Amino acid sequence: MEKESENLIRDRKYELTDEAMEMDGHTLHRIRALRDIQNIVSSGDVGGWIESEDNLSQIGDCWVYGNAVVSGNARVFDDARVFGNAFVTDNAHVYGNAEIFGDARVSDNAKVYGNAKVSESIRVSDDAQFSGDIGISGNAKVSGDMDTIELFCGMGDNVMKLKFDKKD
Repeated sequence: MEKESENLIRDRKYELTDEAMEMDGHTLHRIRALRDIQNIVSSGDVGGWIESEDNLSQIGDCWVYGNAVVSGNARVFDDARVFGNAFVTDNAHVYGNAEIFGDARVSDNAKVYGNAKVSESIRVSDDAQFSGDIGISGNAKVSGDMDTIELFCGMGDNVMKLKFDKKD
């Protein structure tokens, strides 16, 4: 166990910098890469904002870029990426090869995984699970639980609600 702990410390991929900001009662820290991550992030590159090291795994090629924020008990792991002005909060999980970007928000107990891509002004919340080789963009909200998913599309008075029920 001690050897495993030493390897994790030696193989850390990022650190929290001294640059911090307050947002909605959370203290967020900018991250900095301690090693190259594939061909995308170089050692020394500054990334996005996380509340604690629990938010972003030290294992895999996951990363938070630019102005993106991961806070609360949210977790990003495997090879997932969060960038742009995206937010991942509460107890949400983003993993696999998933990408959250633009002004997208993933919150509550939502899970985005596989090769899913969530972008623009999309909101994924409640207990919704969004996965596979699928992408969603524009102005929509995906919410629900494992039995029912509700998708709200549109803007202002022109909102359409689609409800998907699980087949037995």
